[in-house]
This record gives sequence, structure tokens and C-alpha cells, in this order.
Amino acid sequence: MNNLQISVNGEQRHISAPATLADLLQELGLDPRMVVVELNRKIVRRPVLETTALTEGDTVELVHFVGGG
Repeated sequence: MNNLQISVNGEQRHISAPATLADLLQELGLDPRMVVVELNRKIVRRPVLETTALTEGDTVELVHFVGGG
């Protein structure tokens, strides 16, 4: 099994390949409904997280929603 080096919120990470954005969120323990995912400076919509593959050197930014009132 191969590893990919990617950047997540500015921090270098190694993940097992092949991997999708949904796999990354699961590995990080994040609920896809509670984050906005940006891959290489483009927002990725929730319906395609399962099919969007990560590749070596990708840059992922995750923005968490915070509830409140």
C-alpha cells in the first residue's frame, strides 16, 4: 500500500493511498456535514467527497462550522 503526502490546513500529513476526501474526513473524525472542504483552492461539494481522489502534494483546507445563537 502506498502513502500520499498532502497538506491539511498547512500541516503535512501522510495518508494511505488510494484515498478520497471522504476517507480523509473519516480518518480525522470529522462529520462531512460540519465542514467545508477546499481542495487545491477549490471548494468541493459534499455529494462528491466520496469520489474525489487525493493525489500526492494536494492541499486540503478544512473549515469547521461552529453552532451558536
